[in-house]
Amino acid sequence: MHNLLSDKSVIFFDVGYTLDYPASGDWMFTNRFYEIAGERLNQCRDDQINKARATGADYLEKVHLILNEEDEAGQFYQYYRIVSECLNLNLTEAELTSIARDRTYNMDNYKIYPDVREVVQELSKTFRLGIISDTWPSIENQLRAIGVLEYFSFATYSFSLGVFKPDRNMYLDALGKCGCDARETVFVDDSTVNLDGAAELGITPILIAANPASDVDIPYTKIHSLSELIR
Repeated sequence: MHNLLSDKSVIFFDVGYTLDYPASGDWMFTNRFYEIAGERLNQCRDDQINKARATGADYLEKVHLILNEEDEAGQFYQYYRIVSECLNLNLTEAELTSIARDRTYNMDNYKIYPDVREVVQELSKTFRLGIISDTWPSIENQLRAIGVLEYFSFATYSFSLGVFKPDRNMYLDALGKCGCDARETVFVDDSTVNLDGAAELGITPILIAANPASDVDIPYTKIHSLSELIR
């Protein structure tokens, strides 16, 4: 077992690029999106695409207190409508609906890292496990689909609070649910900014660099695979 865990009782995990990754290589531009809009998207410049993504993301951030999956599908419909309008993709209502509902309900959009299920199962024998994730109501179906939902005792989801990490309310909610002092907990995430937010409250941060983009130099402990936690 990793020496950082020797005096801990709770391990919090992020989900994306920690437990799983997008099948298409992109969280929002799914395989269904590429199937429908790919040829039209290929006519757009990278700077145009980046601007459209940013405009859509701004909408998602401003409207994030969501009650259920139907609300989620509606929010994604608006996201893809914004992207379509910014890039002149001319996606029809039927196409937008198909892409948005696929993003919400198709769990094949997610792929689990090879070692995750084994590691989470093993850690759950010694520690209580929790989730702190920027996500939407379909998350529990996502965790169920990759076979790990049963190992988590509590979860803090951004859509329930209407804020994203590193907002301190995300970490305070997680600590309140586990009932432990922050010094007894660890948080594994692929974002240094999110880990900074956790560290400010006394949670021990661990950077997971399963995604190469997260493999940066930081003052925190860094692992490249969750299996390093049980070696």
